[in-house]
Amino acid sequence: MTETTARPASANASEKTLLVLEAALRHDRFTDIVEATGLAKATAHRILATLQDHQFILVDREGRFQPGPKILTLAGRALENIDISSIARPHVEALVADVHCTVHVGVAASDEIVYLVRTDSDKPYQMPSRVGHAIPMHSSGIGKAVLADWTDEEVERFVARAGLVRRTDRTITTLDGLKAEIADVRAKGYARDREENVPGVVCVAAPIRDHTGRVKYGLSISSIAVEHDEAQMEAMAPRAVAAADAISAALGYRPR
Repeated sequence: MTETTARPASANASEKTLLVLEAALRHDRFTDIVEATGLAKATAHRILATLQDHQFILVDREGRFQPGPKILTLAGRALENIDISSIARPHVEALVADVHCTVHVGVAASDEIVYLVRTDSDKPYQMPSRVGHAIPMHSSGIGKAVLADWTDEEVERFVARAGLVRRTDRTITTLDGLKAEIADVRAKGYARDREENVPGVVCVAAPIRDHTGRVKYGLSISSIAVEHDEAQMEAMAPRAVAAADAISAALGYRPR
């Protein structure tokens, strides 16, 4: 059963056009587009013809619908102007108010994680981090959340390039150890930093996906080990995942 995005009976002409355009970008067969929109075949066909005339969609030799040059150009321009910091900030602020911890958003860049957002809580201490600061991927929660989206071969090449520098006594410094940690992240859907990057600092992190589904960003809830133990950090994982998922959705990610 394909997804119906709106009630066609109450949709006006503009809404029906948007329904058909979205369905045509999700489905490549006419019957699937009709089912997804709930529109009459004649109505869907007429709108599809208009979208073809304006190059928003194309039809290949086998009759399958594809994104047209107009929609690809517009999408490219929109992606160029995305400011993830602005998109993430309201979700980050809501999370900080909920958990009363520092929340970061970071991006993978040149085998490191660079902080894009840092919002502190009302606690009397602050994390030893700053926007623009780069940290290793293998010793950070956000980094491990990103690495978990990579193939084993990509992880191996990363280790060969960047190495596994020891940051604290708890840093993972072997390929086998990192692979085991990544397997755990994949199974749980979130990552942990157990004083692996900075002594006394712990975090739980979740992946943020872009519109293609790739994990290029991550969100972390950070605290100090003397205030939050292992069980307490684990308990905050669902909130980190929920906030990261909300940012992913705002970036255009839609689970298949």
